[in-house]
This record gives sequence, C-alpha cells and structure tokens, in this order.
Amino acid sequence: MLPDLNRRQWLQCTGAISTAMLAGHLNATQPEPTSGRFPRPRLSLNTSTLRGHQLGVPEQIRVTADAGYDGIEPWMGDLRRHVEAGGRVSDLRKLLDDSGLELSGAIGFAKWIVDDPAARQDGLDEARRDMALVRELGGHLMAAPPIGAHRLKELGDTGPPSLDVVAQRYAALLDLGKEMGVTPLLELWGFSPVLSKLGELAYVSAAAGRSNAAVLPDFYHIYKGGNDMISLGMIEASRMPLFHINDYPQSPPIESIADRDRVYPGDGICPLVPTIATLIQHGFAGTFSLELFNPTYWGLPADEVAATGFRKSQQVIEAALALASKGDRSIE
Repeated sequence: MLPDLNRRQWLQCTGAISTAMLAGHLNATQPEPTSGRFPRPRLSLNTSTLRGHQLGVPEQIRVTADAGYDGIEPWMGDLRRHVEAGGRVSDLRKLLDDSGLELSGAIGFAKWIVDDPAARQDGLDEARRDMALVRELGGHLMAAPPIGAHRLKELGDTGPPSLDVVAQRYAALLDLGKEMGVTPLLELWGFSPVLSKLGELAYVSAAAGRSNAAVLPDFYHIYKGGNDMISLGMIEASRMPLFHINDYPQSPPIESIADRDRVYPGDGICPLVPTIATLIQHGFAGTFSLELFNPTYWGLPADEVAATGFRKSQQVIEAALALASKGDRSIE
C-alpha cells in the first residue's frame, strides 16, 4: 500500500520531471517528450501577488508553500528589510529548504540602464549586493527591468538610450552576474519607452554578446506593450527560464490598463492556453511565476489568494500541456 501523500508532497513528486533552467544551464538540450507528454513547467509565486497583505518574508514563504507552489519570487526590498531588522539569511535559506521551495528569482530595481555614469555604477553596486543575497538563498536568477529609463519625463531631451547602448549596459550587468553566479533577466515592461517590445528584448539580449543573456517576459506586459503573442516564437525557449504569468480583462482599454487590473490566469482575455502550448512545443521548460497587483485580492485572506492563484494557474498550464501534447502545430 502506498503511503498517504499531501498535496505538497504530490507536487514535489510530479514536479520532478520539470527542468529548472538556471544560470549555467541556459544552453542545455531541451528534454524530449516522454510518451507524448512534455516536461511540466514549474510554478512559482511572485510576492507582489500578496503585496497588500504586508507579510514578512517568513510568512510569505509559509503561505507560498502551503498553497503548493514549487518556488517563490520575492522582492529584494522585502529581503533587505528582513535582514536589516535582524533576520538571518541562513534562517531564510533553511525555511525555504524545509518548505521544499526554490528561490525562482527575485525582483530588484538596480538602475543599471541609466545614462548618468555615477548613478549607473551605483546601480551595478546595488545589483552586486542583491545578487549576493540571492546566491545565499540558493537562487540563480534575478529580474533586470529598465528602471530609470521607463518614464519619458525622467529622460529629458535626449529621450531613451538607443538599443545598442542598452545592450552595452546589459552586457556589463551580465558580466557582473557571471562573476556572482546569478543571471540578470532582461525584463519586459510594456509601459516603458524602452524594452516594451519583444523585438527590443530579443535585440538587446542578442546584441549584448554574452552567453548568459536571458529574458523575462510577462503576459500582461506583452499586451500592454502592443505586442503579438506569436512574437514569443522568435526567442529561443531556453532563454526564458522565468516567465510571469497573469491575465488581463477586456476593460480598461490597453491605453489605460495598469498593473492593478491584472487578474488570475483564465479570468481574462489573454490567449494563455494556446500561447503556453506553443511555448511548450518550442521547448519551454522553465518556471511560470504568478505576478499580480490586484488590490481586490489584497482584501482577501492571503492563503485564499495564493491557493486560488495556484489552482487557476495550474488549470491553464494543464490545458496547455494537453493541447501541446496533441501535436497540433496550428496553435501557432
């Protein structure tokens, strides 16, 4: 007779077929489907989803693990505040290990992209500190959004930097990441004057000329930036080790829709199932991280929000796996 397994243990068992695309493994060969099935993407919780609950990092970890996620993607500000208040990184690492969670990534805002050389160096110094903390917690990935170049009013008369300049600055961040053992993921921001287009993301990551270059797309930001989901096919699957999953409603319109309007996967109009099925058929075996900012959800118990997000995300991923396994290339 098999022993009873709780949901967390069952997920850890079934999740063993997933491939974690971490730094140092970005060029690995994608696993072949087994018996017509593809590797199951892992599922993480970006703690923005619980941001309004104002939980400490240990409680974020508990809620995430209890809901059944494979990993957690915390914000660097929360991690820093925990340490500054006297919390030990080693205790957080043990809590992650005991909970069976991986550190899927981390959200930081180091200004690696700005024009001012001194400010850019400060940004790289901040990124170094963030990467050191990520490594202590067992992580290998960190978001690198275009913070500092994401608002036209802050850019002055010169406007946003050219893509070739952005590529040079991203290359410097990648060199730092190689030294620290953490891959900075070039993040798409759909509202930004730069890096709002999938084509820009692909160009900069290629023009950087570094073997550890990788990108962090987001379904909401793909939509907000006026992109077509089919353009994801132009980015090699192993270069997307982390992907923010969410959905968005029909209204407000694209011009005024904002982060706060994001909804659970499957509750909006995003073509998640066929898009994820295509990603899987192209070899995607990374982690989907649920990233929401919906204040309505923040008014509900944190455990309920995390569990609902897990269930709805899994339903979308399961449907995409089933569609991908049919081998129907017309979904592209």
